[in-house]
Amino acid sequence: MPCMLIDPTQKYRPYVPLVLDNRQWPTKTFTKAPIWLSTDLRDGNQALACPMTADQKLTFFRLLVKCGFKEIEIAYPSASDTDFSFVRYLIENNEIPDDVWIQVLTPAREDLIRKSFEAVAGAKHVILHMYNALCPMFRNIVFRNSKEQTIELATRHSKLVSELADQYSASHGMKFRYEYSPETFTQTELEFSLQVCEAVKTAWGKAGPGIDRIIFNLPATVEIAPPNHYADQIEYFAAHISERENVIISLHPHNDRGTAIAAAELAVLGGADRVEGCLFGNGERTGNVDIVTLALNLYTQGITPNLDFSNIQEVIDVVTSCNDLPVHPRHPYAGELVFTAFSGSHQDAIKKGFEEQRIRHKKNDENGELKMWQIPYMPLDPADLGCSYEAVIRVNAQSGKGGIAYLVKQHLQLDLPRNMQIAFYKVIQQISDREAREVTVEDITTAFRQTYRFGGSKYEGRLALKSFRMTTEPSPDSTDDGEPFDERRRFDGTMLVDGVLRVIRGDGNGPISALLDALRTHLDINMTLREYTEHAVGEGENSKAASYIELVNTTDDVKETRQSSESWWGVGLDSDISASSLHAVLSAVNGAIGDRVLPELKLSVGFNTTSGQSDVSDAIVNTLGLTLPRRLQTSFFEVVQRAVRESDGKISYEDLTRLFRETYDYEVENKGRFSLGDFHFERVEGGGPQFKGDMEIDGVVCKVVGEGNGPLSAAIAALHTQIEGTLVCREYSEHSVGEGSEVKAVSFVDLVYELPGRVKKEAAWGLGSDTDITASGIRAVLRAASRLSVVAKKA
Repeated sequence: MPCMLIDPTQKYRPYVPLVLDNRQWPTKTFTKAPIWLSTDLRDGNQALACPMTADQKLTFFRLLVKCGFKEIEIAYPSASDTDFSFVRYLIENNEIPDDVWIQVLTPAREDLIRKSFEAVAGAKHVILHMYNALCPMFRNIVFRNSKEQTIELATRHSKLVSELADQYSASHGMKFRYEYSPETFTQTELEFSLQVCEAVKTAWGKAGPGIDRIIFNLPATVEIAPPNHYADQIEYFAAHISERENVIISLHPHNDRGTAIAAAELAVLGGADRVEGCLFGNGERTGNVDIVTLALNLYTQGITPNLDFSNIQEVIDVVTSCNDLPVHPRHPYAGELVFTAFSGSHQDAIKKGFEEQRIRHKKNDENGELKMWQIPYMPLDPADLGCSYEAVIRVNAQSGKGGIAYLVKQHLQLDLPRNMQIAFYKVIQQISDREAREVTVEDITTAFRQTYRFGGSKYEGRLALKSFRMTTEPSPDSTDDGEPFDERRRFDGTMLVDGVLRVIRGDGNGPISALLDALRTHLDINMTLREYTEHAVGEGENSKAASYIELVNTTDDVKETRQSSESWWGVGLDSDISASSLHAVLSAVNGAIGDRVLPELKLSVGFNTTSGQSDVSDAIVNTLGLTLPRRLQTSFFEVVQRAVRESDGKISYEDLTRLFRETYDYEVENKGRFSLGDFHFERVEGGGPQFKGDMEIDGVVCKVVGEGNGPLSAAIAALHTQIEGTLVCREYSEHSVGEGSEVKAVSFVDLVYELPGRVKKEAAWGLGSDTDITASGIRAVLRAASRLSVVAKKA
């Protein structure tokens, strides 16, 4: 079975280095871009398993023009009718811009040279590219030519190219340039290559300065030595070719050793003027040199490459679709993963780099300075290639907290404190270990929202703040020197607790401590703040405050509490800083309580208690949606106080709601002494509305009529026809309850009843609800009347 040799010198000869005294290229640097020639449509195309169709070649040609190539080798027109026809199509359909030189390749054969000229007839600017192989291997094995025969072949056909260029220039008004390639240059004796090129230059006879320079393309047809050897060869050639000012030295490196990029760069330092290559390095065997990488290498050094890859994805899409070859995920600049960091240490460095650069660029703006790019692990800004920062940091089992925090900041605008980064990192690690795959940005942001109950009602936890009010009151105590203590803050809030709205109250020296006190008092959640940070999100009037809270369980020992190994983080975001911090507290608390059973919330009503009239009325708002008039609040609070005298002054929300319904007969089956049947109103000429309808009084349906200055007074007038004494509406209010098709009107009526002979007047509240607001008000009147000692008239 074949295997690698222990001593490869028994089979392979090493390259023979040049003895080059005082070589100059190692001390040179780049100052400008070389001339670029794309050979995708010729050299790249001939290396494809399935060569491009005419349509694909046209698409590719248009891309090359768009990218800024001014010299494009479009075909080997004498090789096939397809290539010949493509050249003719570009010319006849005016696809070639006036500032672009097309190039066609031909071997040193008279019939093929003539056909190549026929193909380009009528084009404005043409480079005729002829080649023949020079190295001993080809001279001795392939062609069996001597050196003299090889020189004669090159010069004879160069003269033919010169003659035909003159003819076509005269007959078609064309401009020609000549490129000669001593094929297999790097495997050829340098002196012989120089000898052939000198003879070719003489045979061409038109070499001059500027645009008339002859192009000597010196290919590494097969890469057989390190890149420094190619640089030595180019420097030697450039130093010894005559009339150097009339010569363009062009490179055509292949990538057999994987060093074509380095070879091209060093050879340019060695004196080359021009580089031939393909986008992303397509070509025979391991490919031609990659012009995208070469150009962007210059760009990252602050040198204009004269090629535009601002939309690198478009370039990738066209090249891959035309070549049917993928771009490797790790390909320089263009690979899917080249701007991506999975490693935790890399991610942390990149994150810190972006943070520092943002601050530095802000100062640069203020000082009128250049904003230089300087990010660890990223020599090029992806935005310059039309790429976003979406994939800069991606997460897998090798990733760290810094990268995860970077993605949270990029996608949620939250700059997590270091300890919170550590806590959330553990969450993502669990996902990564469980799933055994890359964790996506969506995975991370969803996990963050779920963990910290962040992002609206969809992610709400068991406790969710719906509304709150912070009030300030001076401390009742004073210091030893008579100075008052700091003012106290009182939190009054409405909170959703396991799906039920509740009202809680607490005191503290600020919003956070007041909420913690409320949770401790009402829900037996006893937690202490250990860390708090905040920052702004956005700027101007649309900015919000992001708050981060770390809570620990409270113990009897303050030091033990502060040093607790177990803690819970929370985050809040709101335009109001107080609301932001309160949301953060509940975010942390939701994580701490898990699924533990919470005590039933109760109001404490009575002497020296935590709940007052406003708490009772807020509870009714939350459970029934009813906003009680102020006097009704007072009245019902007295009812509640009487009801809890024998229960240590405490009442649950459920019992409170039941007490309200029973007290005011709100939406209960009991109709009361007075109830409403069918009715309607008529307009009385010269008067107000007249009520006509049925009222059930003590179980008897009565037909009643009454007139007033409004519907309610007309209904009361109708009722007066059936009772002794008088009813007066002291207060009336109404509002809607529900939404959409479920909306209804709720009316509140305070009635006063006066009966001759009685010492005191009576008063009572009544509530009515109906989809019709008029019916709602009348029902409220009848409910109030039912609660009074109204005397009905005898039949």
